[in-house]
Amino acid sequence: MNQQLQTADVDKEQQVRRALYAHRNGIAADALRQAGDPHRFIMGCQLVDLMNIATQMGKDISLARKLWGDVNHRECRLIATMLYPEEQMGQDEALAWCFSVESIEMADVLCHRLLRHLEFAPHLIHQLLSQVEEMMRYVALRLLLNLLMMGREDPSQYWREIVEKESSVSTLSAMRSLLASLKEELALSYDS
Repeated sequence: MNQQLQTADVDKEQQVRRALYAHRNGIAADALRQAGDPHRFIMGCQLVDLMNIATQMGKDISLARKLWGDVNHRECRLIATMLYPEEQMGQDEALAWCFSVESIEMADVLCHRLLRHLEFAPHLIHQLLSQVEEMMRYVALRLLLNLLMMGREDPSQYWREIVEKESSVSTLSAMRSLLASLKEELALSYDS
């Protein structure tokens, strides 16, 4: 029985990998490489294609974990965020996934497709904001933006101060863009 389950997992993983291959886009892959994407394998699949594949496959925790573990493959990592059943992710695993984020795109997709749906997402923000690595603070603030836009987090003076503090120390250009969006969202929320 256990052997049958493992075979089924391998079959699903192979189905995903075949679907990714079928949706590859060489021009997009080259552009991602030139832009500095850190993954060894980049197929250039568009997010809409990944979402369609994920919908066809259905939520699968084992498959999601296996694909997330393929740190060399951009598309495997991205689709894993779409395959993971949100209600089954624990806080420790969510934090571990955040710590393994290797690019801005990965952070954005992880926050949007998975983390924002977790009941403990606000607590995750606080854990990540205390980190020295700017990428971890980026994940925290990206998640904050998602929660503010969903109405799951209240705009407050506290968040304004965090955004201002990060504005004075940020070196990532993507972080500066994110901070501008957060300032706008906080101002809009405050005015309404």
